[in-house]
Amino acid sequence: MEIREFISILGQSKIAFIGVGVSHTAAIKMFARNGAQVQALDKRELDESLRREFEALGVVCRSGNDYLGKLDADIYFRTPGLPFDSEIIREIRRNGKIVTSELEVFFKLCRGKIIGVTGSDGKTTTTTLIYKLLQQMGKEVYIGGNIGLPLLSRVEEIHRGSFVVVELSSFQLESMCVSPDIAVVTNISENHLNVHGSMENYINAKKNVFLHQDGFSRVVLNANCIYAPEFERAARGQVTFFGGDAAVCCEDGVLFVDGKSVLKTQEFRLKGAHNLQNLMAAVAATKEWVTPEAICSVATSFPGVEHRIEFCGKINDADCFNDSVATTPGRTMACIRAFTCPVVLIVGGSSKGLDYQELGDVIAQQVKCLIVTGATGPIIKKATEGSRYFDSTVIFEAKDLECAVGYASKKCLQSGDVLLFSPASASFDRYKNFVERGEHFKRIVSELNKKNGEWGV
Repeated sequence: MEIREFISILGQSKIAFIGVGVSHTAAIKMFARNGAQVQALDKRELDESLRREFEALGVVCRSGNDYLGKLDADIYFRTPGLPFDSEIIREIRRNGKIVTSELEVFFKLCRGKIIGVTGSDGKTTTTTLIYKLLQQMGKEVYIGGNIGLPLLSRVEEIHRGSFVVVELSSFQLESMCVSPDIAVVTNISENHLNVHGSMENYINAKKNVFLHQDGFSRVVLNANCIYAPEFERAARGQVTFFGGDAAVCCEDGVLFVDGKSVLKTQEFRLKGAHNLQNLMAAVAATKEWVTPEAICSVATSFPGVEHRIEFCGKINDADCFNDSVATTPGRTMACIRAFTCPVVLIVGGSSKGLDYQELGDVIAQQVKCLIVTGATGPIIKKATEGSRYFDSTVIFEAKDLECAVGYASKKCLQSGDVLLFSPASASFDRYKNFVERGEHFKRIVSELNKKNGEWGV
């Protein structure tokens, strides 16, 4: 269906976009240019040039603390940052109005084959690997969702035969009533419990990635995930597993696809067993279209995604890695296990209501020096000191990230060590997002190199 046809079906309905982020900005312009009555609602004051552009297109703009004070639209596009069960969304729905999302409408209008990727960890790397594998085969591929370009504004250029790879968060999925043609679940572990309220709610949000599929669809599941049997029972289409003894698996240092040896895992460019899981997930999602040669080419050349075990320099002849994307204990544990040399670890940030005890055990066993900062720093320190494995790990408390790196350079790091910034926590205590946090860490490492390792603590 063309976007003009979709807007024509909506008739004289007023359409409100709650939150003017990157994807909504593009969608607002597209809807307005195609004759829809559009409202742009955001708590933040809109950039003046953007406001003028919107208003020239006939868009009604409301911002400030009272941006939701006048709910007079018929259809509301919800930003993922506004929970579906929030009071304002419940009020809108009680009044008989429609609540949808940019991605939900995109899924309904898209003519290409959609591969959706979700999970507690590894979403972005898996999504990007799928994109790269299909590109390697010469397919026309689009990438979006949490990464890439806004998709709804490009829906008319996507044709049958095209592929769209979409990264999907639990916040996006919780209200979805349509699922992709192929759904990939990398893994499930505790995450975002401060928003979803319970593990059950979190799992139910993730299930939406495949619950609305039909018999011609497919879901890709991690054979090593404890929730895989539950997800398999709920699946309506075909199920493909990766890991364990599945069709796509790793055994004795070799990646196998349908029983055939494809790649020695030591040739895979990315570090860590968790990244092998991501590769297997990507291959399982695409194996009917990609060749062993394409898999080898991507696996041996793909350098990884920024802020995910990203090498960013040296301090005291020790390699420094930025893993700012690690907002959960599970992600940080996987990161620690990716290294065999002594690890100096910086952790801490804002809380998501997660349990750090298992992380404390891994730190106590495998980390030479722990430096904690942020709101969760003392919690992780307590979990480490309370571990039955706690013995020789040295722990420092730092007031901020600069001091944390300073402690590492002056008191911990030696030649052959690794400095790993993998916070195991959200970034919102001090940063807008994990990207801003990771960029800050990289700047600190760069500046410290210029000062020959001298940094005040």
